Amino acid sequence: MERKLFCQISPFCYRISVEKEIFLRNLRDLFSSVRFAERRETEPLPALIKGHRSPMLRQLNGVDMQLQQNKETNLRLSGARINGIVIEPGETFSFWHTVGRTTAKKGYLPGLTIGAGRLGADTGGGLCQMANLIHWMVLNSPLTVTELHHHTDALFPDSGRRVPFGTGTSIFYKNVDYRFRNDTDTPVQLLIWQEEHDLCGELRAGHSFPYRWRIVEEDHHFKREQDGNYYRCSRIYRLKMDCEGNELDRELLLVNHSKVMYDPALIPPEQLREEQPC
Repeated sequence: MERKLFCQISPFCYRISVEKEIFLRNLRDLFSSVRFAERRETEPLPALIKGHRSPMLRQLNGVDMQLQQNKETNLRLSGARINGIVIEPGETFSFWHTVGRTTAKKGYLPGLTIGAGRLGADTGGGLCQMANLIHWMVLNSPLTVTELHHHTDALFPDSGRRVPFGTGTSIFYKNVDYRFRNDTDTPVQLLIWQEEHDLCGELRAGHSFPYRWRIVEEDHHFKREQDGNYYRCSRIYRLKMDCEGNELDRELLLVNHSKVMYDPALIPPEQLREEQPC
């Protein structure tokens, strides 16, 4: 019989393990040279670098819609903590340093969570959408991502997807963070708000940049492998463009090879290929 880890013995042991990791993360941050962004400004910086919006309510197979509705509240509360934050040159934005612990006392509600390829619910769940929104805007800028945790599985079929699959990020307080650093010569600012059922954001800066960025997904397909499972495959590239639209550089961000966790019958037939390596 395989010996259990301490965190697997009971929910109480799991909580002790989580709190230990939080303590160690705080300790590392305390003695690191990272300078975290703290200042907020209500006045938007002049140059719009990237804007984006995403629907907060999605009908997901097997997910209680109440969790989606609760997510709107969680996103509103976390967005209020992020809105207007200014990241000066040399500073780092940390999602959890900015938002803090999401507790019921602060008004957070049970929302959808994803862990180890499984769906669950916990207070403050659903904030991955906020981290995804910020990451998408950062990808379309010269900012430097310093911490990113990709989702490893394809948990749901596409439903009104507006960005390439695989460009999101996982977060879990506090050891699974999303961070980026401002290595430019000008401050940047995050603006976050809600319009009806959309989560909206802008990345702004003190001045515009001489280049544009574009994220593209290539060779997207599904396939069934020898283990009998289906996988979603593609390659995600980040293109650097000049003001005339000429491609100056192409960076491979990610090779997707994500196990399909939903009913394979929902895979579009035209996107299914014969068995072959990604």
